[in-house]
Amino acid sequence: MGTRGVPALVDTTPAKTILVYRNGDPFYVGRRVVLPRRRAATFEALLEQLTEQVPVPFGVRRLFTPTRGRPVLELAALQAGGKYVAAGRERFQKLDYIHIVPRKPAKMRKLKEIKPVVHCDIKVPSRWQTYHRTSRHIHVFTNGRLFIPPTKIIIPKFSLTEWNSVLAMIGEKVFPLGGVRKLFTMNGHLLDNSKDLQDQHFYVAAGLESFKYFPYWKSPNVPSEVQQKYADIEKHSRRKKKEDSKGKEPPKHDNIPPRAQDSVFYAKGQKKTLVEPLIQGGAEGDVYKAQTPNTETQGVPEVTEDQYVQVEVPLDQRPAEIVKEVEEIHDDAPDFESNKEKEDERLYEDNEGKMTWEWKPVE
Repeated sequence: MGTRGVPALVDTTPAKTILVYRNGDPFYVGRRVVLPRRRAATFEALLEQLTEQVPVPFGVRRLFTPTRGRPVLELAALQAGGKYVAAGRERFQKLDYIHIVPRKPAKMRKLKEIKPVVHCDIKVPSRWQTYHRTSRHIHVFTNGRLFIPPTKIIIPKFSLTEWNSVLAMIGEKVFPLGGVRKLFTMNGHLLDNSKDLQDQHFYVAAGLESFKYFPYWKSPNVPSEVQQKYADIEKHSRRKKKEDSKGKEPPKHDNIPPRAQDSVFYAKGQKKTLVEPLIQGGAEGDVYKAQTPNTETQGVPEVTEDQYVQVEVPLDQRPAEIVKEVEEIHDDAPDFESNKEKEDERLYEDNEGKMTWEWKPVE
């Protein structure tokens, strides 16, 4: 029997790996491309593969060496691990492709908290960070309702940019008349900006009505330190009012006895009238006569009124007339009915006399 030969094995030659740059781009760090034999059997197939992997305008049409710019025309000229420049129809642009280094991403700077100075014992964050980077925890009273405890409200930092959104968030938990339209401090100072809000402070929410001065700081939910602070402020304001009232002395009246001053009929102040008294004009003092006579009417004879001219006098200037009552009018009027009866009786008697004279018998 004859022996069989060794069967033919698959080609085990390793695929070439090259680094391809982009022509004229100093920031392109290069693309590593693997060239298997089955896929890149010809040079044209290699250019099509590079077009898919390296973004070159109008596709990859040429390959150059990176240092001298010599064109590569066949697959055999490619070396494993070599570096090449892919280009289109344009000319080779000479750059230092080999030393192009990928840029490192910029490091994000961390916002560090600004520490207070050494001689300060208060450990608080910086003013900028407090106003723009953190939320607010505030306690809000209802205006005029002293027995309602304050409501704790957390206002997030993104709502601090608009004052209306801050008032809307407070209005979700505090319910004054007409909704929350104003925000005051406990001593009545009006706030109009979110920058005035301080963390862990107490405020009073109001609607359209004015602020009602009540001792909100005396609530048991307010810390003792805040109560003492506002109590001192109230004492100082009262003391100042007393000093101002003592500085103003009442007006002195030396010539008038004290009983006359206390009387309600005593005029303490006289006001000057702005209306001047009417100055009499003319020779006879008549205010309707002109002070200087008219030159056109001088020497003209005065026409007197005729006695037969009838003048209509107003009703209020006519003499009063005596008006008789209704009963008097009936008494004075003639009695027409009684006269008629008397006349009828007289006619009846005359007729009877005539009749007796006519029928009298003859003797």
